[in-house]
Amino acid sequence: MTKEQYERFVAPLRKHPHAVAGIIGINKALTGFCYVMYPFLVGYLYLMKDERLLRCILVPGISFAAVSIFRRIFDAPRPYEQGFDSLIKRDKKGHSFPSRHVFSAFMIAMTYAYILPDIAPVLFCVGALLAVIRVLGGVHFPKDVLVGAVSGIVMGIFGFWVFP
Repeated sequence: MTKEQYERFVAPLRKHPHAVAGIIGINKALTGFCYVMYPFLVGYLYLMKDERLLRCILVPGISFAAVSIFRRIFDAPRPYEQGFDSLIKRDKKGHSFPSRHVFSAFMIAMTYAYILPDIAPVLFCVGALLAVIRVLGGVHFPKDVLVGAVSGIVMGIFGFWVFP
């Protein structure tokens, strides 16, 4: 995505100050929702004395660490570092690829798919909406969120089903 493409994409939003505030608010709300759902699931497994608790801590934890290490090594710039006038203002430099917010949302959805599959579709939709918001907000490029989502799904499949 080029700066020009991004500007055409967000131009209608810039005309409405409430829309920009909405993007920022939705970003915070979706992120918060995901980060509440994971401890809720861990607490549920603990209270139920479910033997899958350790796996549901280790798979996301190890995967999150792996993505974080990759991001640090790859150190891709963020759109606003390349001259994009982002809707979501941030100061953080680099570490854009892949999106850890989107990775986390999809990993949490995969964890729910493993434990409570009826709730997982809601979390996948939340993850997809978060990916759109992160690109609209100018915090990530489309490839960042796509690879974040795919990484969460693939690592979840391997961690929960391929290597039981």
